[in-house]
Amino acid sequence: MRKQTKLVAVLSAAALLAIGASMTSFAATGWAEEDGTWVYYDRDGERVTDEWKKSGSNWFYLDEDGYMATDVLIEDDDDYYYVDENGVMVTNLWVSIENEEKDDDDDPDNWWYYFGSNGKAYKRSDSASNDVSLKTINGKKYTFDEEGKMQFGWVADGERQTDDDAWQNCDYYFGDENDGAMTVGWREIHIVDENYEGSQPNDDIWDEDQDRWFWFKSSGKKQTDSVNKNINGKKYGFDEYGRMIAEWYTETTYVDKDTTATASDGSLSVKQGNSSYTEGFMYFNSPESGARYTKGWFKVTPGYYLQQGKYEDGDSYWYYADGNGNLYANVIKNINGKKYLFDNYGRMKSGLRFVHMAKTANNVISSTEVSTIYADDADNYPYDTEDGFDAFVNHYMDEINSGEIRCYFLGDGSDGSMKTGKQNVVIDGDTFAFEFEKSGSRKGAGKNGLVEKDDKLYLAGKTVKADKDDKYQIYAIKADDTVVKMDVEDFLTFCDDTTTSLSTSKQEDGDKQWTFKAGKNDFVDAKFYLVNTSGKVIDSKSNCKDGNDYKFEVKNRKIVSVLLEG
Repeated sequence: MRKQTKLVAVLSAAALLAIGASMTSFAATGWAEEDGTWVYYDRDGERVTDEWKKSGSNWFYLDEDGYMATDVLIEDDDDYYYVDENGVMVTNLWVSIENEEKDDDDDPDNWWYYFGSNGKAYKRSDSASNDVSLKTINGKKYTFDEEGKMQFGWVADGERQTDDDAWQNCDYYFGDENDGAMTVGWREIHIVDENYEGSQPNDDIWDEDQDRWFWFKSSGKKQTDSVNKNINGKKYGFDEYGRMIAEWYTETTYVDKDTTATASDGSLSVKQGNSSYTEGFMYFNSPESGARYTKGWFKVTPGYYLQQGKYEDGDSYWYYADGNGNLYANVIKNINGKKYLFDNYGRMKSGLRFVHMAKTANNVISSTEVSTIYADDADNYPYDTEDGFDAFVNHYMDEINSGEIRCYFLGDGSDGSMKTGKQNVVIDGDTFAFEFEKSGSRKGAGKNGLVEKDDKLYLAGKTVKADKDDKYQIYAIKADDTVVKMDVEDFLTFCDDTTTSLSTSKQEDGDKQWTFKAGKNDFVDAKFYLVNTSGKVIDSKSNCKDGNDYKFEVKNRKIVSVLLEG
């Protein structure tokens, strides 16, 4: 093998003096000082060239002209050595050597070499088949190319990779040009992502130039393809290229709000707002910290691919991650002893909500799975006013009676836990008394209809009451179970048109009285009840005078007579 040397720096006069002090002079054979440097003569009186010679405990190299080499990298039989400014072969030492062949901005100004105890530079074997050939120096691992240059940054097949996609294609990262130790554990690395526009938008993360965290195993190989990596007691996620997942992420196909995609198994279509699609999302915190929210509450702006419209609005909502980090959606969940309602986008709902419960495969109404959460300001049946609320209940009375549609009160925006028992609920600025079931399969749902043990009449939880000025109020429960507030005149007209059991008499003082024969006022298409200002249904009372001078006599919750004073 041809021997060659590579001159790196010019030797100074001061260095020559140091060399002279360390050499031993010989007569005809051995070292001699000539032309300001040192040479070595063999027994034949010829200068030794391209060969190592020893003086004392140090080795020196004679170049092709026979002069002692100084401050130069030497290639000898495919091995690399370095002699310092005194010409001494260095051992167990890092040396930085100028890169005279630099022709690219990605190339370093200097290459680092490490020379072992035998003076040879550590290098990659020609026959090495593994991705990196590791050398341990002072407890750290390094990799070198076939010429002994320490490799740094992303490395594959024994050489550093500088293409923009190196972070995608390489498994190992070896620091920078001045500290090429193999990375183990966390490292933030600047990357160029040419496909950033296909990722989930976010001004802080998704740009062509990104500073992203990677995690490297004890072997030095980067962690990839995981959403459940436990590191120091926290869960982290990494994409297929090893980039730490940040903020919103799902393993399913991303879809825009106006797009429907086929699920991976081909069994169904997914789109934004489908609970099956929502449940696949996880939240991994910011790019700086990245730990996944696992089994807990968090409040953030929804992701672009989770709920595009609300992402663009920039509003934040409460979400809850289960033990696997996935969202709850379209379900009522018991969390720490309290129940919460989550919509089809995974958002915790609060306030007064009408909920259409889902049905099981055998057509049984579920007590936890949700089909629809009705908006309180919906176009068709809004319930954000008192009249709207009453109209909503009457429209869906059959479903409310069956328990298919239920009215829940979920506290305010920062609470969201389902309430039971007596509650004061504000509708359109006015406060109303509500009563919600305390137990059973309908726990939390508003009571409905006449509840005899309470002596009260409810509309999906809202207690039916007379106004303070009216004092008493007639309510009709019709055959279709709708609850209608009635004026006395309408009540009497209805009774007169419906039955012959109503008699009218006029007294001498001008009073007018309507009496039900046999004390009956049950009709085919309605039942009537008289309620007071507290919502109590009158059971039996003879002198119930309202604000319009009507007096009612009630027995066994039936109106017996009505007297209008003249």
